[in-house]
Amino acid sequence: MGVATDAELVRRARAGSRDAAGELFERYWPGAWRAARVVTGSRAMADDVAQDAFERAFAALARFDERRQFGAWLHRIVINRSLDLLRRERRLVGLDSPDRVESEWRDLEAEDRALLAAVESLAPQRRVVIVLRYGLGYPPAEIAAMIGVPVGTVHSRLARALEDLRGSEREEADVERA
Repeated sequence: MGVATDAELVRRARAGSRDAAGELFERYWPGAWRAARVVTGSRAMADDVAQDAFERAFAALARFDERRQFGAWLHRIVINRSLDLLRRERRLVGLDSPDRVESEWRDLEAEDRALLAAVESLAPQRRVVIVLRYGLGYPPAEIAAMIGVPVGTVHSRLARALEDLRGSEREEADVERA
């Protein structure tokens, strides 16, 4: 037997198959966690968000439309939960600690650390479209459907986010030359 489709796994998981649910989890955990990690800027938050997203997805499998892609549906939950958590955290404590980026990214290569820090510095709405487009490879039309905005808004947010990232890169180059 070949690799099961998402729709087949969802049907089996609905019927109570732990193996099917486990396969969906294994298939989509890495992307869900990466999306949560980049959007929230925190490993601990990413763990919480990705776990919560899976719990919510599995609890709602009865309502899942099998014509949709499970991964896109799950990523929408991850993005929404990430943004909810960021909103709540910002109300409680400041997230812009100068040591935060360095301590969170110290195990990555220097170039990756700088890029991820720049992405982390973007406004949440811009960060989300960058993660979905360039981190997870979704086309703008799917991003629009996932986050519930017009495609033009996605293009606009992508353009502004890329402009912000280019500005960060120019500022960094100016600092290095000085």
